[in-house]
Amino acid sequence: MERPRFGAVSGPFEGTPASRTVPLRWVEWGPAAGRPVVCVHGLTRNARDFDVLARHLAGQGRRVICLDVPGRGLSGWLPEGRFYAVPNYIAAMMPLLTTLGEFDWVGTSMGGLIGMGVCATPGLNMRRFVINDIGPFVPVAALERIRTYLSEPRVFADIAGLEAYLRQVHAPFGPLSDDEWAHLAHYSARMRPDGQVALHYDPAIMEPMQGELTDVDLWPLWPAVASRPVLVLRGERSDLLLRETAQRMGESPGVQVATIPRCGHAPALMEPAQVALVAGFLAG
Repeated sequence: MERPRFGAVSGPFEGTPASRTVPLRWVEWGPAAGRPVVCVHGLTRNARDFDVLARHLAGQGRRVICLDVPGRGLSGWLPEGRFYAVPNYIAAMMPLLTTLGEFDWVGTSMGGLIGMGVCATPGLNMRRFVINDIGPFVPVAALERIRTYLSEPRVFADIAGLEAYLRQVHAPFGPLSDDEWAHLAHYSARMRPDGQVALHYDPAIMEPMQGELTDVDLWPLWPAVASRPVLVLRGERSDLLLRETAQRMGESPGVQVATIPRCGHAPALMEPAQVALVAGFLAG
């Protein structure tokens, strides 16, 4: 069975000199000489969300690089919450991305927003782009919902308690098996010195969402994104990627839109049909 490998670099952030860096870590699958696929997770998630998809793609000979975005998983935390922003994530990833040549991208939610920024970054060559349940327009109501569940620090007596919380807050991921929920819980857990369990991200990631929120409108960036083949996945009950937004995205030549049944925000990419859909598109 394919086993993951682990990699790390240090990348700059906030336009600072290279001496001010954050450790960026990732999980890597498949042959080192395979065509690269970069997978980037959502706001509070981590690289191990992609284990099912990555193992499948690795079996097709792809080199799959699943990143922990700064402040999540095994990557370093930034010194202040105000630094948690897409431009800084891209800057931190540049030392890795510039070594890949041509690569594909699978981005869930925040990972899709980062991918849009990568499309507009000189010197980076994204071939195909899978955008999982995010788009150039994000309604403020969805952002307010996210801020609400981020605003309360969550600490659990054990991983079972954390898993019960994930099953509730991430129910829109779709119908997952007990093993899949256990997998997500295991890699979402950070053990504290007091023996309790916290979620595996820096609580300061919510700082940029404090204050007044407004709709996010990135439509001016869309032509740069849609200049390559794009597969847009939308959970049929999603409140972040509205139906009308997905329809407008699909009006661009070369952009395919697929609605994922029984899901909201965002499809977990663990179900065989979802994995096959992504793998088939990336094989083009």
